[in-house]
Amino acid sequence: MSRSRFTRRTPLPLCLLLAALLLPALAQAHGHTERPEKTGILLAFFGTSVPEAEAALQSLENKVKAAYPKCEVRRAYSSNIIRAKLAGSGQRLDSPAKALAGMMEDGFTTVAVLTTLVIPGEEYSGLARTVAAFDGMPKGFDAIALSEPLMSSPDDMPEVAAAFLKTVPADRKPAQAVVFMGHGTHHPGNIYYPGLQYYLSKLDPNTYVGTVEGTPSLDDVAAQLKKHAVKSAYLIPLMAVAGDHAQNDMAGDDPESWKSILTAQGVACTPVLKGMAGQEPIAAIYLKRLAETLNHLKK
Repeated sequence: MSRSRFTRRTPLPLCLLLAALLLPALAQAHGHTERPEKTGILLAFFGTSVPEAEAALQSLENKVKAAYPKCEVRRAYSSNIIRAKLAGSGQRLDSPAKALAGMMEDGFTTVAVLTTLVIPGEEYSGLARTVAAFDGMPKGFDAIALSEPLMSSPDDMPEVAAAFLKTVPADRKPAQAVVFMGHGTHHPGNIYYPGLQYYLSKLDPNTYVGTVEGTPSLDDVAAQLKKHAVKSAYLIPLMAVAGDHAQNDMAGDDPESWKSILTAQGVACTPVLKGMAGQEPIAAIYLKRLAETLNHLKK
């Protein structure tokens, strides 16, 4: 009696051969291809075209490499303008999207993206969208995550404020004020600058926060300096690097610079041209943000 085709048996060697041929293809089709684990770190800097300012980024990169010697560390600049300037002088840096595409092509399975942005503003939102686009991409990373910026929660503020104060030169005189200059934005994330002012004032009443493009403004700072009869102040950038904003908008000789305007109002200004990424107290917080991100990826 003949058997149905559904009950007919295939010889065992042929079954094994078919399994060997089909299983890898099926696994790949379902995104389960076995591959070695490879964790990488992408330093997503805004960037700088000022050679002296780049030292702060290199300092932080060296610290990251020392903390994670088994992870390959790569760098990207998010600013199109800065990348174009550098390309004009023969230096080519990838955008975060291009860098992540390269890491995916090179077989990285897990990627932690560290940002040196100070607040969760427009730049951070754009970077977050880029990272999200790579999350769950077919045949892409098993896991990818973006670190929080320097200030991202009210819980961060006391620690960050204390760290900023530790960057003030040790030879500061008792009556000398400190003016921190942030970038500022019209994005809701700008609220962290007034928040920082609140926490700094609790630790040191003679500290002031202003921004180039947001609130508080230089006019707000100047009014406070006048109110408290301040005659001398340090000017310190609240930025990862002491680039164009710090060197020109803050410390330049142009009549519209912060130094020139405050000097004309009777405040002797001493600019500090050091990027926060190169300052030990702030670099420690960046490393903490990276550790938090890597721990999140392990869950």
